Amino acid sequence: MLKKFTSLFPLWAILLSVVAYAYPEYFAPHNNLIVPFLSLIMLGMGVTLSVDSFLAVLKKPSVVFLGTLMQYTLMPLAAWIVCMALKLPADLMAGVILLGCCPGGTASNVICYLAKGDVALSIVLTSVSTMIAFIATPFLTWLFIGQIVEVDVTGMLISVVNIVIVPVVLGLAINYFFEARIRAVRDLFPAISAAAIVIIIAIIIGTNSENLEQSGLLVLLAVILHNSLGLASGYGIAKALKLSEKEARTLAIEVGMQNSGLSVALAIKHFTAAAALPGAIFSIWHNLSGAFLAGHWAKEPVHDTDKSEMPRISGHIN
Repeated sequence: MLKKFTSLFPLWAILLSVVAYAYPEYFAPHNNLIVPFLSLIMLGMGVTLSVDSFLAVLKKPSVVFLGTLMQYTLMPLAAWIVCMALKLPADLMAGVILLGCCPGGTASNVICYLAKGDVALSIVLTSVSTMIAFIATPFLTWLFIGQIVEVDVTGMLISVVNIVIVPVVLGLAINYFFEARIRAVRDLFPAISAAAIVIIIAIIIGTNSENLEQSGLLVLLAVILHNSLGLASGYGIAKALKLSEKEARTLAIEVGMQNSGLSVALAIKHFTAAAALPGAIFSIWHNLSGAFLAGHWAKEPVHDTDKSEMPRISGHIN
């Protein structure tokens, strides 16, 4: 029953999203639940991981370098191409390009978990891209639109530590010290994660319902194209380089999903309110597209020939 619920979570995401858009007043006030829910999901991930998972990832620095490089080359370039193709006005162009220059979002870790990807690699990639964002994001934004954007690197690092690192380490500790006791309930975590991300998506949609009405189809199209280019390029390049299926899924998700919350905050501070619209819409879209992608991959078996180097994840979604 739990596996059935988890496999259908993209459907639940769409249904609850429709309700949230129609009745935003029931969801928008609960914006403060997003961070605790993400932390809960990260705790669940930590419980299903072992220390060996992270040690195995750190033994593959080339994959981490590749993922980070694609994050800060493919996505800014894709944003610029989309802006040129759609001839977006200056404000919206600034918003889309700023979005493309941001690091990977923590939601990518959740999607990777549900998609049977390499969660440890996903967390490492998110952390690395975030840590270098204070240099990469302003420089790339200036490179593409000629302006320098200040990034609160301290605040970003604190957020990553609080939302990702602390819960995952706590989960790892629980798994390490109490593995025998939690074995019976470990399979509950994928279902809990699916339910939590559906609620998070609904809260985001409820919070941004007015922005959705004002944005128009042009911005939505730009967001869809940008996200699709990132997902497809990340997966395609990984497979072309003969990486494993789990690594290819992880790179696709990491490259395609941006820290849209950061882009919204920077756009409002350094540009205009209109420049924040692409990030606000992307925060909804990439969760929905990621949900569909994870739902598809969760039902697809992972066949990797090199089993010895793959981090082991004890929780599965079938």
